[in-house]
Amino acid sequence: MNVGDRITVTVGGIAHGGHCVARHDGRVIFLRYAIPGEEVVAEITEVTSKFARGNAIEIIKAAPERVSPPCELAKPGGCGGCDFQHIEISAQRKLKSAIIKEQFSRVAKKDVEVTVIGVAPLTGLGWRTRMDFTVNPDRKLALYGARSHNLIPVAKCLIADERMNLDSINQMNLPVGAKVEVAISGSGKQSVAIEGSENFDLIEESVLENKFSVSPTSFWQSHIQAPAELTKSILADLQIKAGDHVFDLYGGVGLFTAALATEVTQTGRVTLIELDAGAVTDARRNFAENQIVEIVEGKVERSLSKFKRADLILLDPPRSGAGKDVVSAMIKLEPRTIVYVSCDPASLARDTTYLEASGYTLDRLQSYDLFPMTQHIECVARFIKNS
Repeated sequence: MNVGDRITVTVGGIAHGGHCVARHDGRVIFLRYAIPGEEVVAEITEVTSKFARGNAIEIIKAAPERVSPPCELAKPGGCGGCDFQHIEISAQRKLKSAIIKEQFSRVAKKDVEVTVIGVAPLTGLGWRTRMDFTVNPDRKLALYGARSHNLIPVAKCLIADERMNLDSINQMNLPVGAKVEVAISGSGKQSVAIEGSENFDLIEESVLENKFSVSPTSFWQSHIQAPAELTKSILADLQIKAGDHVFDLYGGVGLFTAALATEVTQTGRVTLIELDAGAVTDARRNFAENQIVEIVEGKVERSLSKFKRADLILLDPPRSGAGKDVVSAMIKLEPRTIVYVSCDPASLARDTTYLEASGYTLDRLQSYDLFPMTQHIECVARFIKNS
């Protein structure tokens, strides 16, 4: 098998990472632009000693879930920003449920059932309020192709918030090769941060009556409904009592901290721990007048070692997950409940094994489709301390 070969295959199940699995002459092939059960012509794009990668370039037998991608760039050789535009939106969610189930079965040796809940806009378009672009040699905004260094110019992105005006940015004299971060605030104001420039405005956000000012380079949930949806889910899972000491790990600019602080009341305490200096600056500004919130800058596992106990812990780590050291540091504080927000089911499944081996039981697992048209998956898991 060589790069460029075209072969006919029957598509198997969905895999973590936005690919489907097929086999040819005993070799596993990870396919983009395919759907389980289809018969397709696959063009091989990469070959390793263990597997190959390819694109479905011709559909011989289509799955009933196949639709025409709404964006002309959602195809082989096009933009790599979306993985699933060729799949009907409710079918995308079922496939994501299957991915979560498979990861927990394989990694955690645990059988879970979870429904991926759709979040408005239910079309899967017009939801993204944060986007990162690279400036191509023509000084225009571009996105990389899938598993490629090719820059694909993007004049309009269909999954972006409709108020995001890329044309106005393309009229600027953008520096070739620079990263450009574009954000739309809840009020619809567009912010543009160009790599190498320190001229940018803070983004003003409001979530469930809590107000935030956020630097364009600080992390903020990209789905327009995610801040509110996740906050409500977390509060329901934590079951906070007045006077609790709650930890918000990887707390960023304080999105969840604000809601936690309201629930613990003036007799409680919230400790936000964050490593990124820019996010810490934002958090300190957001809670400058809040006496019950303390902000700790540093690595989570090292910072936790300075505390003796916790009533509740919330964590929202990066895609790599918390890991064994952070889990060990958390359980030493003996919280009654740990709520884990995850954007990667593989690392969540791995950390579930650590937590359950340490005396905590996974008693609720929810998932929200906060990255429609892409392979990314958001989960909220609740772990209860064994009595």
